[in-house]
Amino acid sequence: MMKRLRQRSASCHPSHFRRLQNLWASSIGLGTYLGDADDATDARYAEAIRAALAQGCNVLDTAVNYRCQRSERTIGRTLEALCTEGTLTRDEVILCTKGGYLPFDGAVPDDPGRCLVETVITPGLASYEEIVAGCHCLAPAYLDHMLRLSLANLRVAALDVYYLHNPEQQLDEIGPEPFLQRLEAAFALLEARAQEGAFRYYGVATWNGLRGRPGGRGQLSLEALVRLAERLGGDDHHFRVIQLPYNLAMPEAFTFANQVVGGEPMTVLQAAARLGLSVVTSAGLLQSRLTRLPASFESHIPGLATAPQRALQFARSTPGVTTALAGMSRRAHVEENLSLTRQPLLDEESIRRLFDRTKW
Repeated sequence: MMKRLRQRSASCHPSHFRRLQNLWASSIGLGTYLGDADDATDARYAEAIRAALAQGCNVLDTAVNYRCQRSERTIGRTLEALCTEGTLTRDEVILCTKGGYLPFDGAVPDDPGRCLVETVITPGLASYEEIVAGCHCLAPAYLDHMLRLSLANLRVAALDVYYLHNPEQQLDEIGPEPFLQRLEAAFALLEARAQEGAFRYYGVATWNGLRGRPGGRGQLSLEALVRLAERLGGDDHHFRVIQLPYNLAMPEAFTFANQVVGGEPMTVLQAAARLGLSVVTSAGLLQSRLTRLPASFESHIPGLATAPQRALQFARSTPGVTTALAGMSRRAHVEENLSLTRQPLLDEESIRRLFDRTKW
């Protein structure tokens, strides 16, 4: 796999590929969250995915609820076509998706409440009590159904990474003890499915859950999550990947010591390294809000032509980050962002200087 990747990505700098557990992952991944649920957006994503895979990006990130399942389906059709054409093989792509939010089927229905009843409650996938905020569920039967749906949408027999999607939303609503019970049931299901070969690894993809103050509302402990996985799966458990936002405006993973491992305070990136977890970061461009930066960043992140490139260079260069995701629904986005793959990384001292006010 790695030999084929390097042959096809000969122009990429050696630092571009790095380990995600026992897989080789690109430093920049393609996200599929944004965009309308329509055919035109599907077509743009398909073109962008083809371009990205041809230019050294091999991490594709999605979720069953993104664009009413259309993001998964577009990835599935595109990968199937590329494999049929002989352009690539399945093992060259790291395919990641998420379950937890209730998905619609192709378009937002006229009556979402009725859709919930017909697709979740009546089939017995979950009870009303197991659904929070009218949209989020961690019930094992529901997650199992979402996993099978994602596999069908993506047209694959197995995934590489399967995330619980923003599990902190449950913690916010129901409190610590019920949340831990629900999380244990979800982890038990995912350990079983990983052992059966449905995916290589599972993890949590969070928004607020790993960025808050220690012990704060909705805050997750990485050490507690790993210990739960060890209890259910032993030393060979499959809880190995986490995802959280990380960008120039949301730098907590690198700057905020809000985790405790072995009694020692540390940042999320330090805790992940200590616990053997790979880190994928989301919102590299903060949903396009970092496509314009002050001119002063040009001297701190030099040698690049555009603000999006500087923002992604920061994220992918930070020590401990495996892959920095960026939403790329157009070929032009791919061309701009993946030109970074030919560049060396920023050194750690350059990253730290960005947070030193005396250096500005």
